[in-house]
Amino acid sequence: MTRAVFRPLFSVFNVLALVLLGLAALSLRVVQQPPATPKAPLLAQTGQQNVRVTLYFSDALVRGYVRQTREVVARQAGTVALAQAALDGWAAGPGAQGGAAQKALAAVPRGSAAPTVMLRGEHFVVNLPASYAQLNYGVSGERMLLCSLTRTLLEQRGKDVMFLLAGKNVDTLLGHADLHAPYAREDCSSE
Repeated sequence: MTRAVFRPLFSVFNVLALVLLGLAALSLRVVQQPPATPKAPLLAQTGQQNVRVTLYFSDALVRGYVRQTREVVARQAGTVALAQAALDGWAAGPGAQGGAAQKALAAVPRGSAAPTVMLRGEHFVVNLPASYAQLNYGVSGERMLLCSLTRTLLEQRGKDVMFLLAGKNVDTLLGHADLHAPYAREDCSSE
């Protein structure tokens, strides 16, 4: 008699249902577990390096250039990163390098934002901050600003420099110099 009672309990249907119930419980447990936390990538700072660049500033009479070699930090490797590091140093102004520091004048006031630079082939494109259009410079000051930038960038590489103001093409920066044409080394020779 006991055999007849247990026989329907272990029927094929009941065993199959028990196996499916176990698989469903296992699946539910796997699905409810939180995903494994991915490992953060290791960021190597191998791209950040100190490099020597030549920067150009104005002389005391705003007629010629004072050349300074300085060590700046390039955040990445490459021409654009090196050019941007040079412009950051240029915007910071001349450093104290012996007697030349007294004669060198910064092209923009201390604390001014540095322009950003892009490279298209051998042509630099410099985006000047909008605040540069508010500088109260005459012809010589505007030319010195543009040419000291040009000479600083073309010291290492490049054919010429095109200027934008706040990301837009403009006729002039301060009403004196023409910004339609690119500036080359020859355009910024000492007088």
